[in-house]
Amino acid sequence: MSIVSPAAAWPDQAGKAAADNAGKQISALQDLKRSQTAVESKLDTSLVIAKRGTEAAGRGMRAALPALQTGITSDRVTVDIRGTASADLLDHLRKVGAGIRTVSERYRSVRAEVPISAMESIAARSDVKFVEPAVGAMTARELSGKPKQKPSKDEKARQIAERTRQAMAIKAEPAVSEGDRAHNADRARQQFGVTGVGVKICALSDGIDSLQVSQAAGELPAVDVLPGEAGDGDEGTAMLEIIHDLVPNAQLGFATAFRSDASFADNIRKLRFEAKCDIIVDDVIYFKETVFQDWIIAQAVNDVTAAGALYFSSAGNEGNVVDGTAAHWEGDFVDSGQSIGKWAGTAHNFAGSNGVQIYQPISDASSAAVPVLLNWSDPIGASNNDYDLFLLDSNGNVITASQNYQTGTQDAYERVNTPGAGGRGLRLAIVKFRGENRYLSLSALRSRFKDTAGVLTGYNTPGEIFGHAAAKDAFAVAAAPAAKPFGRPLEPGDPPNPTGPFPGAFEPTSKVERFTSDGPRRIIYNADGTSITPGNVSATGGELRNKPDLTAADGVTTTVPGFETFYGTSAAAPHAAAIAGLVLSGNPGITPAEVREALTTTSVDIEQGGFDNRSGPGILLADRVLGYTGASPRPLAEPQTPTVRANDGGNYIDPGDTGTVTLPVANRGDGLAASTSVVLTSPTAGVTITPRSRYYGSIDKGQTAVNNFTLTVPANHPLGTPVLLDARVTFSGVHSPTTARFPVKIGQPSTVVHDFAYTGAPLAIPDNDPTGVTAPIQVSGIGPASRVTVSIDGTECTATEGATTVGLDHTYVGDLVGTLRSPTGATATLFSGNGSSGNNMCKVVFDDTAAKSFRDALDINAPYSGSWRPIQQLEGIIGSADGTWTLHVRDAAGRDVGSLRAVSLHVSGYVTSGS
Repeated sequence: MSIVSPAAAWPDQAGKAAADNAGKQISALQDLKRSQTAVESKLDTSLVIAKRGTEAAGRGMRAALPALQTGITSDRVTVDIRGTASADLLDHLRKVGAGIRTVSERYRSVRAEVPISAMESIAARSDVKFVEPAVGAMTARELSGKPKQKPSKDEKARQIAERTRQAMAIKAEPAVSEGDRAHNADRARQQFGVTGVGVKICALSDGIDSLQVSQAAGELPAVDVLPGEAGDGDEGTAMLEIIHDLVPNAQLGFATAFRSDASFADNIRKLRFEAKCDIIVDDVIYFKETVFQDWIIAQAVNDVTAAGALYFSSAGNEGNVVDGTAAHWEGDFVDSGQSIGKWAGTAHNFAGSNGVQIYQPISDASSAAVPVLLNWSDPIGASNNDYDLFLLDSNGNVITASQNYQTGTQDAYERVNTPGAGGRGLRLAIVKFRGENRYLSLSALRSRFKDTAGVLTGYNTPGEIFGHAAAKDAFAVAAAPAAKPFGRPLEPGDPPNPTGPFPGAFEPTSKVERFTSDGPRRIIYNADGTSITPGNVSATGGELRNKPDLTAADGVTTTVPGFETFYGTSAAAPHAAAIAGLVLSGNPGITPAEVREALTTTSVDIEQGGFDNRSGPGILLADRVLGYTGASPRPLAEPQTPTVRANDGGNYIDPGDTGTVTLPVANRGDGLAASTSVVLTSPTAGVTITPRSRYYGSIDKGQTAVNNFTLTVPANHPLGTPVLLDARVTFSGVHSPTTARFPVKIGQPSTVVHDFAYTGAPLAIPDNDPTGVTAPIQVSGIGPASRVTVSIDGTECTATEGATTVGLDHTYVGDLVGTLRSPTGATATLFSGNGSSGNNMCKVVFDDTAAKSFRDALDINAPYSGSWRPIQQLEGIIGSADGTWTLHVRDAAGRDVGSLRAVSLHVSGYVTSGS
């Protein structure tokens, strides 16, 4: 076959030159592909080109491809290494000078910053399957104006510290999302008396830089942040403010989604299985999320929804066919019968039965820094059909290419990026290098496939929503404005953007945002890679998932800088999650299927009648949903920490003593806790508690009731071993019963403090590396511990960078996570992202009884010294003190470095009869 003719392939050019140029350059790239070694074939195209470019033999390639860009501009590149996450691989990476960024054993992936010169040695390992540039991600935020320049790390820290101090000094009226009114959530809370009690809602986004500011201003309560996972950015803070506005008494949690794709999947699972989140919401898409099968992130969503969680995700702002804002095409490969290079392969014909067009044109107005994704219908990690993707300019120059080998063990995926400055006349070509015809998906995210003045036709089809938002049991949330219209045309000449109903509520005439992504999503393979319709992986195969699932508000107010008016499905998803939180709070025990039925059945139908592929079943109104489910205020009576005193007047409960246990029960629910009773028991051998149960009567919301029990400890009970008390509170309500376990110290705690210190050399803390460093501390001769404190020591306290007189020298202590592990394996987090830009710790004592928490540490407190409460109580990990304790410190952000130099434990035991 000959190179495609100018008339068919390049109708907007004057002659044969541009078409010939394109053919020659693609031939040069195919020549490179054919010459790759087996090891090079385990590297992404861009890495092969970058590696070859550093070699003398690469001069000819550079001459043949003058406009080619790889996006790699230095001798180090951050990559995702697939296949294993073993200690042996990590050791190899350190030896070749790599910086480790994330490690996921579950998903067998490591993200690392690696010298290009070391790529081949990594790919040559038998436990490495593929190495690719770090997979990018983006949130579903939409900017109404030009993005502001991102401040430096130092300037950002200075701004946040100053805003925190201002918020603490001036208590302004809280800002409230207009979505609270537009969704009738304010009315629903008043009408049904439901505020989110008993529900935990957790968000994933870029970061929560301004969390402390929002808390100081009264915009947010305490947030349970996974240690070291606060991230970088503020979209998470804005999402949490929206949730809190609608469900003010729900518990909140957060983890970043931006460390890596595998880390995102890990954090989804951690939020459910470790942080116990009932509802999880995110606004992130990773570019490599597969289109036709649930990939690792969608699989994590499947795991948590199977375990009973509700999962909400932004549908995306990639546009839709109805509004003419899409850059998405799906369909079966159509052989154009024309070669686009001299070696192999034929180009796909986008025109199908309408003629021959092997190029897809990208809109000039939205061509800058666009991720372009090609997927085809082969299972993950098992593609035996080789397709390639090329981006060319109007002169036929190849701007960038993705031509990885697919030989049976790779993913059916190629990706290119348009230049950062964009360009005129950019177009895409898909080449089937080898193999069978497959169903294709081509997306240019946040761009458009647009006609070029009668020359090339922009072909678009519905189905932009992909990835974990398309997981079967996830809710993909579209956006509709709550108030003011989005502040700019998406492209010049576009019609006006829609306006929201605020201060009214959404109604049938409400409109979706013109940028919101459309469905449906065709899925060809089950998560395990088996075909849904064996033998048919074409446009008629698999199953259709109707997406989006719901529509909710965007264009709303938060106090977070840069998100003062928050547009995009990033803002819509937390509104929908919050309304689901009201449903769970007012109907504890309701099943996920019943929640889905309630949300979809009561949605206000907008756009086309019935379900449509831009708004789903419609837009949410909270009062309609709660009315449908029969929500009502629910009590939540919970046991509180008891006080125990010896009946003989002593200050301690000793073996053989009888004591009085005073157990409070607090109702932090929305309704009256009637007929409240407590059963108090102990699993500790020989211990008796009388009476077994007490009646507490009715406890109004916000109130606490108290009763006494008698505790008898056997004389042979081991000194220093705590007695465990199990409290079970029953009351009239579906949250009943609630339970808690409380340890009671037995014996007189010794006032003698024994000091044990780390005696090794200073430990350099690797920059932005989850493996961190560990200081072991040997403890002996104590037995059971009655009290433990931890100190970061030092001889002279200073904030000077690199100081050797402090126990922990590190610029930006806020980058660090410190975790203490006891000999029993129990852990407590001492600090995690606290302290902002302050430098160094010296003579710091982490003590459960300290007056101030390290959560509240500010940069002005540096160098950090004095007594602070740790993030998690040390009391919870006290047991037998003898053995090896460890302090693990890791750096969770880039640029700043330091060392752990001096740390010690201060341990007290119990007074024995011989002391």
